[in-house]
Amino acid sequence: MATIIIFGGSGFIGTHLSHKLISDDYNVIIIDLNKPRFSHEQLTYIKCDVRDLSKLDINVPIERIYNFAAVHTTPGHPTHEYYDTNIAGASSVCELAEKHDVNEIIFTSSISVYGPDEEQKDENTELTPNSAYGYSKMLAEKIHKSWYKSRDNRKLTIVRPAVVFGPGEGGNFTRLATMMGKGIFIYPGRKNTIKACIYVEDLISAIESARYTDNSFELFNGAYPERYTLENIIECFKKNHFPNVKLFMVPKQVVLCAASLFKIVNFLNIGIHPDRVMKLIRSTNIYPSWIVENEIQLPGDLESALQRWSDSTNGRFD
Repeated sequence: MATIIIFGGSGFIGTHLSHKLISDDYNVIIIDLNKPRFSHEQLTYIKCDVRDLSKLDINVPIERIYNFAAVHTTPGHPTHEYYDTNIAGASSVCELAEKHDVNEIIFTSSISVYGPDEEQKDENTELTPNSAYGYSKMLAEKIHKSWYKSRDNRKLTIVRPAVVFGPGEGGNFTRLATMMGKGIFIYPGRKNTIKACIYVEDLISAIESARYTDNSFELFNGAYPERYTLENIIECFKKNHFPNVKLFMVPKQVVLCAASLFKIVNFLNIGIHPDRVMKLIRSTNIYPSWIVENEIQLPGDLESALQRWSDSTNGRFD
């Protein structure tokens, strides 16, 4: 069986990818500071900091590398940590690929490289990040591209995922579902915020589609083509999963003030924070032109994705 390395494989997307690769009969090596979320005879875990792989000893041929390792949670880290991990990590991964003669890398960047804006953006839009995370991902993309261009026989896939949701996510969609499960959801001043998003299984499917094109380099936005708004997402949750939830609209400043207070006591245990409220207010209007132009058929859409998530967690959305 061929062996594949996943840097950051203990995370949300890496866990789902590991399950898929093992089901496809690959041996998987997860390199991460955190232990994997599951065990399997075809899964090997190596604890290592992606910023320094000089002492990493791998003695089997590697077919390809997925680089999912990143400091990404915002808020949550000092500015320098985004650069330290995301840029140094990209360099280390590319150096390891060079050392072990690995000719294919799949790198997860982020839609944060575009910066927040109400206007629609796609893969051809100029990058204007406005956060340490976005800047670090933009620079990490350049590092991977330099590795790719240094030899003719290399293959590189870069995906810029939008909001990815599904079992084990613990992020934005989980918080929405948790709040609605409490019987209430408060719109923070607007309903028409566009939120580019994609279910984790559908993202992995898109990545594999990009890998199997005839091109040695592909870059694409990982998102559904539909322009889902916050209201679309909430109404889809309500229609099929939380029919009794009460919906309210509250002015933005009132919600922000409340979030500033509630973050101190972790109100309702749902991680309310002013920065997360602002994420609900700002659009991430990212369009996946590559997916549309190449007629990539994703396994589903928002409604089917929420149903798949519910089915796999017995309606808990955890």
